[in-house]
Amino acid sequence: MNVWFAALLVILFNIPFGYWRANVRKFSLQWALAVHIPVPFVIALRLLGHIGFQFYTYPILITAFFLGHLFGKMIYVRIKALKPAKVSSCLVMDLVRMRGEES
Repeated sequence: MNVWFAALLVILFNIPFGYWRANVRKFSLQWALAVHIPVPFVIALRLLGHIGFQFYTYPILITAFFLGHLFGKMIYVRIKALKPAKVSSCLVMDLVRMRGEES
């Protein structure tokens, strides 16, 4: 697997966790879980994708990890601006609710 494709997967996987992290108090248990739960996924992706642990892969995948969290936070801020009373910590549920309100 290409390291850039792995980085894209890491970004996409981390968006919901960044959304969750944006809605909880900083340094709380939920905040720590939102940051650390995706880590085993990244390690598994390295192993299953035969990327390995070469030094040049670290900056790429760490940047992808934090970009996913940043994009999740940006989505949270955007949704909260649209529907401030109906925002939860779950991106999927908030999107389903918004879709249901459109119908």
